[in-house]
Amino acid sequence: MSETSFPINDLLRRKLQTGLTIASLTLCVTLTVYLLLFAENVGIEISQVAEGRLTAGFSMVFSQFLFFVGMLIVVTGAVVVSFMVFVMMSQRAKDIGLMRATGCPNDLIFGYFMTELLIIAFVSCSLGVIVGILADYASVSLSNLYGFRILHEPINFWLVLLVFVLFFALTIIFGVKPIMDATKVEPARAISPTYHFGLSKEPGFKVISKSSLTFKIALRSLFRRKSATIRIFLCLAIVFTLITVAIAGGIIADQTTRSWVEKAVGKDIVLIAHEDVGSQYKSLLLRFHEVGESSQFNYTKQEYLVSESLLNQLKSMSSLHIDTRLVLEAHVKEVPGEIIDSETGAVSSVGDQREGESLIVGVEPEKVLGEWFVEGDFLEENKEWGVVVGDSLAQKMFSAPLSQSILFYGRIFYISGVCLDPINNGNVTYMSLQVLQKAVGLLKPNVVMVRVDVANREEILNEIEIIVEHDNPKFAVCELNEALEENLSFLGHVWSVIMFLPLFSLIAASLCLVGYVVLAIAEQRQELGVLRALGIKSKTIAKIVSEQSSAILLSSFGVGVPIGIILTLLILVPEPIVTTYTVVEIAGWLLIALLVVFVSSLYPTVKFARKPILEIMNQP
Repeated sequence: MSETSFPINDLLRRKLQTGLTIASLTLCVTLTVYLLLFAENVGIEISQVAEGRLTAGFSMVFSQFLFFVGMLIVVTGAVVVSFMVFVMMSQRAKDIGLMRATGCPNDLIFGYFMTELLIIAFVSCSLGVIVGILADYASVSLSNLYGFRILHEPINFWLVLLVFVLFFALTIIFGVKPIMDATKVEPARAISPTYHFGLSKEPGFKVISKSSLTFKIALRSLFRRKSATIRIFLCLAIVFTLITVAIAGGIIADQTTRSWVEKAVGKDIVLIAHEDVGSQYKSLLLRFHEVGESSQFNYTKQEYLVSESLLNQLKSMSSLHIDTRLVLEAHVKEVPGEIIDSETGAVSSVGDQREGESLIVGVEPEKVLGEWFVEGDFLEENKEWGVVVGDSLAQKMFSAPLSQSILFYGRIFYISGVCLDPINNGNVTYMSLQVLQKAVGLLKPNVVMVRVDVANREEILNEIEIIVEHDNPKFAVCELNEALEENLSFLGHVWSVIMFLPLFSLIAASLCLVGYVVLAIAEQRQELGVLRALGIKSKTIAKIVSEQSSAILLSSFGVGVPIGIILTLLILVPEPIVTTYTVVEIAGWLLIALLVVFVSSLYPTVKFARKPILEIMNQP
């Protein structure tokens, strides 16, 4: 028989301990693998901004969010491993005492339990990797089923291997200390029925008043098991921080980013342009979530320009808000700038000579219908030579965009701001309409944006269509709400997946609390049996144990949730949008999470309370 046969049989004999430990670690590995693979499939890189899907600004928000959640998952995994190995060794202290009493040296005992730890680590990490890959595949397939075209990217073997090695190492590092501490316990103490590994002091007799009897017994037991109580408190506090960041952050970030897109595109906006230009403009909007190569399009054809008569007829309709634009494409170049050090006053050059392609949009700043999330300032009437660049263009071509300039059409323009805009996936430059017209020699716009009020929307749309048809049959009236909703739906889908991630951690936290309750019952077995023999009912015993779980849960919940909220509002989401409904929704989900963990802890409590007195008193 091999040297590993005994540890394997021992693990199989203790199915509950082994199952809880493996399941908890497996969930942490699964969550990390799934998080990284799904991010790659969607087009969000944890280490760098990916081109093709989502603008650089939106991808940065997702990347920062996923990176932070990933770090919390790793920390959660380390704490879960440490706690579950501690619970496992706490319940094996008497086995260690017997082994030492028969003459087994410490190094042999350590090697025996180290073998068990290695087996658990390997099995858990392997299962976690497999389940994480399957979960990613299922998630992408489900996304495609709902109409979001996401390709199954080849599995990044090195990334998966990194996660495996990381959690395997964490399991060994955080699992070694409880094993070493347990092997140092004196044999006589370990075998004693009054001793339990991790108990900070022996139980003493103290008169307890009748009022709040069960709570005082529960509280005394918590303080008596300081080591285990602190560990489970830290574990649950970190898990609730992770859950809060994912749920609260996901909801707030979803509403905030959706608001950015909705304001940039505009709601209830109607596009009036040549049918070819209208089709091209809608495809530029959809490039925000659809991966595709840019196609050459000539916006300068005379037939694409809006006639003066059509503009006059639209302006005569008093109920319309009109935004005329000239949309073009141009080859742009980066112009280096200078930065002055605020402390030393030294001037240093920033930037290079990078080049690229950009969509150029000329607008009238005072009449523009969009409202962008801008770093810096948007266009101003009295500053004709200023431009606002999209976030993807700024990320790709500039080192410090607000301190640099951009060159196109033979002229240099200073960059006044960087905006988040889904059109052309953020590769866009906004400038004054009049300046652009003079630069290219086109005195007419090729796009008219109109906001139509909801009250009499159909009537106004019919009137606009009649006017457009009469002026030029080649022109069309296109509603942008459909393209807007597709972009918003994609954002909502990605954030909903991120909010789903804490489910794995929630299950792991539930298993940890179950492990703690099992440990608490084992340590209190004799005294609870005595209470039963003295006539205390089973439901009172269950109440004592459940109050211990409640005290730990509420304290960890009270610490983890505020930390998660602070991290979300101050770090993860810039200028977050929080409404009353948002607060209620977040509170509801967090209370459900708290309830799920508490209910899961009741199983071993109820099972123990229903046992006969003789079975309770029979110390295993």
